[in-house]
Amino acid sequence: MAIHRLKWSDYPPDELRGGAVTIGNFDGVHRGHAMLVATAKKLADARGGPTVAVTFDPPPVALLNPPAWKLPLATLAERAAALARAGADHVVVLETDASLLALSAEAFFEDVLVRQLGAKAIAEGYNFHFGRGRGGNVETMRALCAGAGVAFEEVPPLLHGGEAISSSRVRGAVNAGNVMLAAELLDHPYCIVGDVVEGAKRGRTIGFPTANLANVRTLLPADGVYAVRAGAHPAAANVGPNPTFGEGARKIEIHLLDFAGDLYGTVLQVEFVARLRDTKPFANVDALKEQLHRDIAQARMVLSGRF
Repeated sequence: MAIHRLKWSDYPPDELRGGAVTIGNFDGVHRGHAMLVATAKKLADARGGPTVAVTFDPPPVALLNPPAWKLPLATLAERAAALARAGADHVVVLETDASLLALSAEAFFEDVLVRQLGAKAIAEGYNFHFGRGRGGNVETMRALCAGAGVAFEEVPPLLHGGEAISSSRVRGAVNAGNVMLAAELLDHPYCIVGDVVEGAKRGRTIGFPTANLANVRTLLPADGVYAVRAGAHPAAANVGPNPTFGEGARKIEIHLLDFAGDLYGTVLQVEFVARLRDTKPFANVDALKEQLHRDIAQARMVLSGRF
């Protein structure tokens, strides 16, 4: 898989042309997105061309309505890797600027999909919008494809629990701390990546050393204690403040089980498996330690599948 960062007016490498294209923000690359890519791959294979996923950086909303922009569910690199796992041969990252956002739906189709990518087929979801002011929808795309001799397939919503899977639904689950639902929608555990930095080292003094994460560029789950996997290690994580010690700052602290070593300065990926409890203050350090022992025992059970 190759990532190609392009302006909408650029002419791309030949290997991107003549296949099937699917377009979207693909935040989180959930199961519905994977179905889009799989449909595009089916269309591409039938035509002997590549499967191309087109996304945007930054997301258009970041320029059109900055107050509405929210931390993503995945970084651009994570999005691209997930799209490749879903079957994309190439990921095209269009640089979002005023000139791209000014393109009408018709101009985007002609200039990007036909001229730039030489698309022979397009796969899009039932709720797809594109072009200036989101003026084009799936019916617009169907008509444009018909006029240009480009195959088009509309992908219906993928349901989970009777509701459509969407990035908004994944975001809602993560915001609520329901990481088990998020994993079902994504088809993999929700994860964050951050740098391990020095903290107050208070955990070490009470027998529960933690790796403190900073510079996380994606959405954090709701405050609470979680069973997680940190790299290859089972772990328990606390997201939020430390009210027992009067600390109100929101932190991410990871206690790796059965681990001895120095992680300072490393990059750590944390997969959220299950939420164990709310963050809450304790009367004293001994009460906190007792609860931490219970948390760790519960995390072991969850991560071993014995719950």
